[in-house]
Amino acid sequence: MSRLSLPARFAASLLMLAGFLAVVSPADAAVPDRKGWALWNDPGAAVVPSGTWPAGSSVIPTSPGRYQVKLVGQGAPQGVVHVTAINNAPHWCQAESWGQSGSDEIVNVACYRAGGALDRSSFSVFFVRASGGPAPGPYGYVDSPAGGGIISQYNSVGAGNTSTNLGPGQYQVKFPGLVAGGTLDGSVQVTAVHPQLGVRCKIRNWVSSGGGQDVNVLCFNGAGALVNTRFTVTYQYKVSLYGAAVPPKYYGYFLNQPPAGPASTNLNSVMGLGANTILAAGTGLSLVTFPKIAFPQNTVQVTAYGSNSNFCGLNTFWFNMSSGPDLVVRDVNCFTNAGAPVNTGFTISANSIL
Repeated sequence: MSRLSLPARFAASLLMLAGFLAVVSPADAAVPDRKGWALWNDPGAAVVPSGTWPAGSSVIPTSPGRYQVKLVGQGAPQGVVHVTAINNAPHWCQAESWGQSGSDEIVNVACYRAGGALDRSSFSVFFVRASGGPAPGPYGYVDSPAGGGIISQYNSVGAGNTSTNLGPGQYQVKFPGLVAGGTLDGSVQVTAVHPQLGVRCKIRNWVSSGGGQDVNVLCFNGAGALVNTRFTVTYQYKVSLYGAAVPPKYYGYFLNQPPAGPASTNLNSVMGLGANTILAAGTGLSLVTFPKIAFPQNTVQVTAYGSNSNFCGLNTFWFNMSSGPDLVVRDVNCFTNAGAPVNTGFTISANSIL
């Protein structure tokens, strides 16, 4: 057999390397594999481009209070979905189901008014599917069935997350190895998942320790009673809600306990810890400002925090101000189970594609 010359051997090596790179599986890809979000304006019957990514993604109302979201080119198995209602009346929105359809991701969303009846609403919906690494920081998610356990998960250090049912509507989700350094760090988002009943979930609390993150979740039906249901939960610390850090350069989160949580639960990717602000805007209303991160296309998600059945959403769409540029949420609105405005705890996460 003839021997290849040095240039020929070099060229052959390049071809072998290219072939190896071409067959790397999706499981070896960097976090995230797929992501997307949509901002739906129900009165306007259209998506809002500044809050929708990728371009061309769409929302179709399928019946009063139910919507089918198509995130173009982001189809992937498993992953998690979060949804936030946008309505000046007491509403919540939840995921019914999601899955891959060809190259697209299809997410089915349902929105309910206080009391548990389906009703039209604007909303912000978010999807991510992550696997492999490298991951830039403590980050993980869980899709949990109603009885506890795991449907799908991600953990940025490769550990196995768990979800345990502690009683009707009560869960403890553990993210081992996601160590942030304090006793209450980062941020959490939670969303209920049910294809038939109006249910909602919230964060009771979470504990940061040397072992990782322990998140306690509560879920309720429309009457305000604890109920077992499927749900999703995502933990982030110094990374975006979709698990990437640079890009995006522009993201932030905030815990209102109330009052504001420790600086380690208030991150602005441009200005650091403690930079985001909150102002009371009336009973149950909170104006939240994220300085210098208002770069579309972006998404905002909100989850109620505390041991009661209160729930939270957005009063109207967030603003990407030209000055700063600051992202302004006016306002987070929170309600009792009966629909009365109430001052209560919440977490909020703002994230850009840039």
